[in-house]
Amino acid sequence: MTSEAKFIEALRKLLLHPAARGLEDDCAVLSIGGETLVLTHDMMAEGTHFPVGADMADVAWKLVAVNLSDLAAKGAEPIGVLLGHMLGEGDERFLEGLGEVLRTYAVPLLGGDTIRGTGRSEGARAFGLTAIGRATHVPVPDRRGARPGDSVYVTGTLGRAMLGFEQGQGTGAYGEAYTRPRPLLGEGRALAPQVTAMMDISDGLLLDAWRLGEASRVTLALDSAHFPVADPARRDDCVRWGDDYELLFAAPAGTALPVEATRIGTVAARGASALLVDGNPMSPQDGLGYRH
Repeated sequence: MTSEAKFIEALRKLLLHPAARGLEDDCAVLSIGGETLVLTHDMMAEGTHFPVGADMADVAWKLVAVNLSDLAAKGAEPIGVLLGHMLGEGDERFLEGLGEVLRTYAVPLLGGDTIRGTGRSEGARAFGLTAIGRATHVPVPDRRGARPGDSVYVTGTLGRAMLGFEQGQGTGAYGEAYTRPRPLLGEGRALAPQVTAMMDISDGLLLDAWRLGEASRVTLALDSAHFPVADPARRDDCVRWGDDYELLFAAPAGTALPVEATRIGTVAARGASALLVDGNPMSPQDGLGYRH
């Protein structure tokens, strides 16, 4: 079993709680009494999600930010985080960055676990974080709710993280877009009552749009001329590279949106593929974005 998709498909055969949303969404959504909790867990591995030798303060920031971005896609208000930390070089800088991001978003640390790799297991480091949020709107936005006739939108400008990575970590016009992404918590809360489906863009617009179409059992028909990209000469790269953490969502046609966003297409009844770009059917085998 060598791919993330195959592993997740195997997990779906295990006992799942309804809160898991069939493992088709960014978060679990758990109702307890009169409260609805939103829970997510993301990991980052050295050499895959951050380069060897990266500033560990940036690693800590990004670890928290990408999890908060999942909460943003559900319109949730963060309650706190649990950290899984692998000890090693740069721990002091990691703590500095962790403190910065927690203060910036007023998110408390609730606990977690620390380990140290020894012997054959010592080497590349991995970190995990669980973020817990409180729903601000019910029903909580889902990947599975897009309906034929909806319009498809994306916030922000795509490709900034790619350019930041190429310019050098933390340098140039887009440096922090890669090293210190900004979760769109306020935008997510504002959009939650308006959208029929919503997710954040972590693995590239095209791949994540395909995932949204798959989860909703519809086809997203997108117009590439309307993609908001940081470098029009590299439009294709900008929408495949990922790490943007903008919000991709569907909303009924004509909806007065509470945030700035670009309309990039429409939702159609399910056809041969979950994604059409300029009328051409596309699938993950076309290299739509980042896949493990």
